[in-house]
Amino acid sequence: MPLVNKKIGLYFGSFNPIHTGHLIIASQLLENSALDQIWFIVSPQNPFKKKESLLDNHHRLMLVKTAIEEDDRFRASDIEFYLPYPSYTIHTLTVLSEKYPEREFALIMGSDNLATIHKWKNYQQILEYYHLYAYPRPGYEPGKWSSHPNVILIEAPQMEISASMIREGIQKHKDMRYLLPDKVLKYIKEMQFYQ
Repeated sequence: MPLVNKKIGLYFGSFNPIHTGHLIIASQLLENSALDQIWFIVSPQNPFKKKESLLDNHHRLMLVKTAIEEDDRFRASDIEFYLPYPSYTIHTLTVLSEKYPEREFALIMGSDNLATIHKWKNYQQILEYYHLYAYPRPGYEPGKWSSHPNVILIEAPQMEISASMIREGIQKHKDMRYLLPDKVLKYIKEMQFYQ
């Protein structure tokens, strides 16, 4: 059944790879907010990250789809694969809002990103037209933007799991089974990613 007039949280990321921390935060956001569904927006190129360290777009998208396939509250999106590089959040929001005018989109971000949102392209437009759901990140205060009327601070576990730590662990043949969903770990091993 299609979601009409529903509030969609957009969770942007490289998801290189998607891990348990991402899923716990997404689930907590749904449980503690007005969001009805979360779309994982797989970013082909974050303007603040080097592209060389990224797994191919379609592999990262497949990892996200594998991670969320049994949870209909979540959806994987490749929308940014078809937009100009580098990916800017404001462009993606504009395209999605035009494509799905019946839906209300909101941004999901960690307190680290909220504190530096003034560095984003057209950040004033984002703050004015979209709700931002911010979850805590260890060592980062949400900063002055936390008092903005469109910013909603959400309680969620503070996760110190990072994709770079997981990539390094896989490379060193460490046990990653509790940091990644089982099917994601199986796919990574089969494809010999991050070796």
